Amino acid sequence: MSDSTNESSDGATTGGWWGRLSGGLKRTSSALGTSIVDLVTKGPMDPAKLDEIEEALIRADLGMGVAHRVTVAINEGSYRQGITPDEVKAVIATEVEKILNPVAKPLIIGGAKPFVILVVGVNGSGKTTLIGKLAAKLAAERRKVVLAAGDTFRAAAIDQLKIWGQRTGAKVIASAPGADAAGLAFDALAAAKAEAADVLIVDTAGRLQNRAELMDELQKIVRVMQKLDAGAPHAVLLVLDATVGQNALSQVEVFGKIAGVTGLVMTKLDGTARGGILVALAEKFGLPIHFIGVGEGVDDLAPFAAKDFARAIAGIE
Repeated sequence: MSDSTNESSDGATTGGWWGRLSGGLKRTSSALGTSIVDLVTKGPMDPAKLDEIEEALIRADLGMGVAHRVTVAINEGSYRQGITPDEVKAVIATEVEKILNPVAKPLIIGGAKPFVILVVGVNGSGKTTLIGKLAAKLAAERRKVVLAAGDTFRAAAIDQLKIWGQRTGAKVIASAPGADAAGLAFDALAAAKAEAADVLIVDTAGRLQNRAELMDELQKIVRVMQKLDAGAPHAVLLVLDATVGQNALSQVEVFGKIAGVTGLVMTKLDGTARGGILVALAEKFGLPIHFIGVGEGVDDLAPFAAKDFARAIAGIE
């Protein structure tokens, strides 16, 4: 995964992904585009119209900082006599890309063996599916993967991970529903070491960021794994559901403090008009964004590319 790039590229394979990305973000770009077009077709630019454009960008969950940057760029440009919808889209894409470029970073599987990835997030964010897709990508790179079914609250999550294990050839370490999640993580790390695995991916139960006892359990999982490997986990991925909008900001803040989040993955961008929240997250926290998902298929999870995302969210075809 270390050879991923945050540059947009051309070609048939990227064309396929670009189609899925732009299609997946269509609800976001359409909602934003409709608001902007209505505003910019009403004559010359003036302070009142700039304020309305800024408000439209904020409503699209892009964040106040991004909205301000876009309106400043429009105000400082040669748009006194008016601006076309395509020109606004270009300004939005340019400013969004500036914010996203520093955080568009690949997930680098480092020197630790096994490299331990802890996957966290709230209920329904898509953690287990993300793990399966990630295991498939790692297996395609000929890496030996072990999966830990640490969501011991849900029998369905355990079964789902076992299916992904069968699909990807990854060994799955699981216990009966209700088992101690920290103990399972310890056993999984011991097994991954014994198997000389390259990567261990640990699933965790979905937990609301305001439930202290569940957050305490997450800290326990980390502490217990560190008894076997002081550096574990080597990556902590927070999976965010794009449909939650502004609530994602508090999730990043709390999970960052509790679990030491090292990178973000955003799923379900195809099911929301609030995809702009990823831009607001990038501006506020500056955490690496490794992957985004725009569907259920394995190929619908891809490394995050700033330019592609910025163009798609602005509605540039």
